[in-house]
Amino acid sequence: MPRNENVFLSATAAVTSAAGAATSWRRRAASRLVHRARRWVQNAGAVTAERPGLLHFGRIGPGTRLAHPLGTVFGERWIHLGDHCIIGEQVTLTVGLMPTDALPGDDPGFGPDPVLRLGHGVVLGRGSHVVALAPITLGEKVYCGPYVYLTSINHSYDDIARPIGEQWPRTAPVEIGAGSWLGAGCVILPGARLGRNVVVAAGAVVRGDVPDFAVVAGAPARIVRRWDEGTANWQPPLRTPAPVPFPAEASPEQLLDTGEFEQQA
Repeated sequence: MPRNENVFLSATAAVTSAAGAATSWRRRAASRLVHRARRWVQNAGAVTAERPGLLHFGRIGPGTRLAHPLGTVFGERWIHLGDHCIIGEQVTLTVGLMPTDALPGDDPGFGPDPVLRLGHGVVLGRGSHVVALAPITLGEKVYCGPYVYLTSINHSYDDIARPIGEQWPRTAPVEIGAGSWLGAGCVILPGARLGRNVVVAAGAVVRGDVPDFAVVAGAPARIVRRWDEGTANWQPPLRTPAPVPFPAEASPEQLLDTGEFEQQA
């Protein structure tokens, strides 16, 4: 191959390589810019007691944060949020059937008391819905996985001559006991009353009463395990031993070493 052709090919390859490197750099820079902008929007759009935005909750406690973007939120004057609650992205919190500004007289008739009440330390996972027409109460430190649905309102179908969506719904209060865990995608129906430290399995559909210290699963949900006071043990017994927490005095270095050890194992 002639020398001039070799030089031309080398120059072309160098230019192509430089162009590719420049394109790659621009893409990385654009990606960093987009992620930084998104993080800024998330922080700026988050709702707290100090920065409520356009929302006017009946109460929003210190340390509570609603992540941006929010889901549908209305009737917030009848929503009381405890201290140090974490509300994930796209969580819906509603009281009533529609925003009050869409109603004649701007008064749905709920009175002064809260309709939806979250205790201190409640966590609502991403995409969850809490829809209240009758009172809904979540006790302290109730933890909900993503896409949990809690409602005190349900459709009725008594009149076969009318579309179900046009019939007045049934309502009943809902209570979730302190310390409970609601798994991803579970549904809590009107009238449900869960005791303390109840575990609701993912995808379960719960109605009626559930006693303290019980595990429910299925659709409709049924009790699959509960704490027995007589034997001071779970029945049926747990299949694995309780996990051992890290000691409170463990240093960050020790925790990192533990993580590396677990990864190697």
